[in-house]
Amino acid sequence: MTFKVFLQYALPHRFLSRLVYWATRWTFAPWKNWLIGTIVRNYHVDMTEAVQPDALAYQHFNAFFTRKLKAGARQADADPAALISPADGRISQAGTIVDGRIFQAKGQDYTAAELLGGSEAEAAPYRNGRFVTVYLSPRDYHRVHMPLKGTLKETVHVPGRIFSVAPFAVEAIPRLFARNERLVCHFEGEHGPFVVVMVGAILVSSVATVWDGLVIPPYASSIRRKSFEGQGITLERFAEMARFNMGSTVIMLLPEGTAELDALQPQQPIQVGQRLGKAAL
Repeated sequence: MTFKVFLQYALPHRFLSRLVYWATRWTFAPWKNWLIGTIVRNYHVDMTEAVQPDALAYQHFNAFFTRKLKAGARQADADPAALISPADGRISQAGTIVDGRIFQAKGQDYTAAELLGGSEAEAAPYRNGRFVTVYLSPRDYHRVHMPLKGTLKETVHVPGRIFSVAPFAVEAIPRLFARNERLVCHFEGEHGPFVVVMVGAILVSSVATVWDGLVIPPYASSIRRKSFEGQGITLERFAEMARFNMGSTVIMLLPEGTAELDALQPQQPIQVGQRLGKAAL
């Protein structure tokens, strides 16, 4: 075990996340300007895409981090049948779910049931389906968009750890995505159900949705389910659905036969709206 991996187990995750939650919303100008400037310089953030291109004009770091992009900065694939990326970042892994098991990294996997909060019934449609995992780095656009048109059925807030989701941790920590705190969003699409999972990470466990506002925090001590049946919350393909207040990972699950993925490669750069595959017609 490397020292970096050891720290993932040793650090006080929840305390650090609470500290970062406060620090990224502090409006004290010297502090927030230093923090924003450090990220822009070190990660080469392209501010020309943002509605507010002056990085130091944001009220606090979190406002900068969840910045809105100019109209046209991202566009959905022109093919209406295309399955599109829900986030900017890099493909961590993508492929077929094999007997309910999802590939994490060499020698590492986890089950769809674990990811979804332990429900074998909810995981059953995805037993031999398809999955895409997108990793968002600090430089990326941190709003999450719909990969397909869908009607929201249920959200599941699953408590857990908040290990880093950087590549070194994904390769070393068993079942990482099924252990970290996450928000599972169940949708019914035109060709069947699909799931979008937003996984928290160390320093990064705050998620807000367009239908419910800030969902995490508060942090949960047990699984929290919320039904949206009958509420008619339907989001179009490419519509904004949520945002990470700091960055992390988005995982999408689709049942067998509802979509086929393109030849996606690990570490392949991707942007919101770009094609991942094609939905069944």
